[in-house]
Amino acid sequence: MNFFKAQEVARRKTLRLLVLFALAVLLLIIFTNLLILLAMAYNQTGLVLTNLAGLREYFQWDTFVAVAFAVLILVGGGSLFKTLQLSAGGRAIAEALGGRVIAQNSTDPIHRKILNVVEEMAIASGSPVPSVYLLEESGINAFAAGWAPGNAVIGITRGAVTQLNREELQGVIAHEFSHILNGDMRLNLRLIGILHGILLLGILGYYLMRSLRHARGLRSEKGGSAVAALFFLGLGLVVIGYVGTFFGNWIKAMVSRQREYLADAAAVQFTRNRDGIAGALKKIGALSSGSMLQSPVAPEFSHAYFAQGVSVFMESFFATHPSLKARIKRIDPRWDGKFIPLPSISSHTVEDAESDSKGNKQAHQLAAINIGAIVADTVHHAIENIGQPDESHLGYARELLMRVPFELRTEAQDPYGVRALIYALVLSPNVDIQKIQWKLLWEHADPGVVQKTEYLAPQVLILARQLRLPLIDLSMPALRELSTPQYQSFNDALLHLMHADNKIDLNEWIIQRIILQHLDKAHGLKKPAPAKYTVIAQVKAECELLLSLVAYAEHSDDAAATLAFDAGRKAIGASALQMIERNELPLSRLNEALDKLRLLRPLLKPSILKALVACVVADEHVTVVGVELLRAIAANLDCPMPPVMQT
Repeated sequence: MNFFKAQEVARRKTLRLLVLFALAVLLLIIFTNLLILLAMAYNQTGLVLTNLAGLREYFQWDTFVAVAFAVLILVGGGSLFKTLQLSAGGRAIAEALGGRVIAQNSTDPIHRKILNVVEEMAIASGSPVPSVYLLEESGINAFAAGWAPGNAVIGITRGAVTQLNREELQGVIAHEFSHILNGDMRLNLRLIGILHGILLLGILGYYLMRSLRHARGLRSEKGGSAVAALFFLGLGLVVIGYVGTFFGNWIKAMVSRQREYLADAAAVQFTRNRDGIAGALKKIGALSSGSMLQSPVAPEFSHAYFAQGVSVFMESFFATHPSLKARIKRIDPRWDGKFIPLPSISSHTVEDAESDSKGNKQAHQLAAINIGAIVADTVHHAIENIGQPDESHLGYARELLMRVPFELRTEAQDPYGVRALIYALVLSPNVDIQKIQWKLLWEHADPGVVQKTEYLAPQVLILARQLRLPLIDLSMPALRELSTPQYQSFNDALLHLMHADNKIDLNEWIIQRIILQHLDKAHGLKKPAPAKYTVIAQVKAECELLLSLVAYAEHSDDAAATLAFDAGRKAIGASALQMIERNELPLSRLNEALDKLRLLRPLLKPSILKALVACVVADEHVTVVGVELLRAIAANLDCPMPPVMQT
């Protein structure tokens, strides 16, 4: 499925989900009022009235409104509470399931095996590298969770890491990246919040029934009718709550199943390997524990897993995933129906891990290899492949990662060293400006980090330009491990470095904006906002700013820049756009412009990106700076752009 269409579909499904939630709450209000009428009638008459005419005399609008308000507060408050509880993103789900984050600098061969696969997938798809959590479960399963790629995590069971070979693990992780790219994660979190609110009515009824165990004195003094009425009310609330959950789980299953087929297909497209994901599914079928998770909270997140994680009543009706056989048949129509038998200890596990470890240690030997020129057609293809990377991007990502010097890659995986690495990336090649930057660093940064920066700076300053963004992507998990005060202090020092020459150039802005875009969300400093703008005319000034900026950044000659702007204006189909003069270009407004453009409807964003591409390739000569700027803008529009392959 096209990335932008998938985003629009996810948005429509969210609206549909909210409508269904509103209908469910309305039914809960009606049934709860009916239940209270029955309890009131029983308390006064000792009889269970079953006809509406008899109940009508007990009906009061004041009571109805009060009950409706109470239900709204309870259900809405419960949903809001759960949603806020999950505001930390995927980390909250992974920790609730008992997962432990795998340190990026871990030397454990099993850890390195999964980390390397995830890193390759992230670089290939243009996404920030997610943190990886290991669940101590024997079943084969995984999940992706988060509100946005910037705070997404990958969770995976030990059974998956030890029982699957590398290509099967790639298939599973590619499936999860499809959920990250297509907006499925946010929908999953909203489902969790909504279902929790509906379930609260049943929980309230349960505690009401439990409290009546201590009401013996009330029975003896005032008779049993009040206690019986309360017990009846509690039982009714339990029934209403669980009936609501019954239909909620049905909605969850209905929303989830089709997405699993789409994610399987995306995994095959990503890896160009049917045997990988099909092999993983076949091994699940052969494993005694299958894909089951033992965590007591596993049912709450059942729709987020790679495969069915919990047993369900009436699988054909409530299962959140299609059957293994149905999924395998779609991927591999020639399948003979036999699952892959598993040895007691997977012999390939150590071999795969050792291979990954050797690849890391050999990376520095490839660091000096030159990367060729950028061909204009590859930039067009990168836009077309947003959200839909393929095996060529995966191979290119692996090549880029191998070319990152081993020491820099190691520092990018350490919460201490990563800050020094980012500081070094922002250092100016101008000696005079660099002196000011060093002074500012000693004033605003941790002294130990500054010393590390001094050590890394010579390597970073000669780093091939094409490797800077992959290195920043690799840095994301370690930067997420910073506490919020540490992150704010780091960001403050970074800003001082950037303002050392009293201006911010594009190279500095690209680095800072990519980091802020993902980490502000991860630290809860920026909340995701819904789409707001429905036509390009509503963001005319912002489009003019972006097109002018890209035209000037890619073309030093004003005449060539004007031609490039015209090409972009033609591509977007907006002749009213006016180019801003070079000396009047307000770079300070760039962040504000991107924040506004992020609120465009998904199907309008490709028009903006295609116009920017037209600016970049107008003279068929593409620079690395132009490509980096494109990727930074795309990332800020929540459109992960795969790396532009160079010949």
